[in-house]
Order: sequence, then C-alpha cells, then structure tokens
Amino acid sequence: MATWHLDAAHSSANFAVRHMMITTVRGSFNIKDGKIIFDPANPAAASVEATLDVASVNTGVPDRDNHLRSADFFDAANYPTITFKSTAVKPTGENTAEIAGDLTIRGTTRPVVLKAEFLGQGKGIDGKTRAGFTASTKINREDWGLTWNMVLEAGGLLVGKDVTIELDVEAVLAE
Repeated sequence: MATWHLDAAHSSANFAVRHMMITTVRGSFNIKDGKIIFDPANPAAASVEATLDVASVNTGVPDRDNHLRSADFFDAANYPTITFKSTAVKPTGENTAEIAGDLTIRGTTRPVVLKAEFLGQGKGIDGKTRAGFTASTKINREDWGLTWNMVLEAGGLLVGKDVTIELDVEAVLAE
C-alpha cells in the first residue's frame, strides 16, 4: 500500500444546497490536509483521511460566507475544521468504490458513504507520481446540528436540508 498526500492546490471540496427551494447555492472549502493509503491492485484495503478549513468557506457572497462561519451554521471559531476518516472501502466496479467513513462537522460525528472513482495516475511536470479521484455524497445538514433556517412568507424554507458534497482530489505519492 502506498501513501498519497492530498495536493490542496489541485483538489476541491464543493457543496450544493437549495435556496428558497427554487435554486441551488454552491460553495467550497479549502482542503487543509489529507492522505490516502491506496494500491490500485487492492482497493478494498484503502483508507482516506481529510481535513477541511471551515473559515475558508466560499460561496462568492461575503455576507453569506460570514453567516456560514457564524454560530448559526459552522461556528468556525469553535469548530475550525471538518474531518472525514474512512472506516471501510467496498469496490463496486473496475475503478469505483463506496467509501464508508466518519464525517465530523461542528463537533458531531456521523457515518456517511462516499461514491468514489479512481481516475488514474501518472507523472506530473515535477516528476512526482500523481493520482486523481472523485467522490460524492448527500447528507442532511440537520444531522450535524446545522439547523438554522427561516420559514418563507409564501411557505417553505430558506435553506434546504439536503446538501450534496463533491470532491475532486489530486494526490501525490509520498517518497
């Protein structure tokens, strides 16, 4: 098994949630740290750990980003990171797998399953071996204590409960 370190400059952690039940707001977090233990010949033995920087949340609207950092949502002052640590990997195809793990947001840890794909590997322009992965899941934000919301005058809620998480990761083989 080889150790791969996440390349934050070539990776992204994105989310999408409904706004006013009529449109979708998208945002991202910076990846602070992470590693993948992985051998393409034995994907079931893989493991993944990643840490996101909550203060880096970016939806393109500074006021909304500040609200997301506040105690109404992520409470970045008290919970500066979001973490994921895998507990099992189940291959589902030639280059796909379901990665079960523990997602910690705002001090609450709950299990999730990521649908992941290994995109391949090759030498980068720096001569280092790099590998690409994608993964996605959907969570109910309220399961992690992210319950702030507003009822709209016309009915419905301002912020949807379901959040889609999408990861695009480039990892560098440790030497």
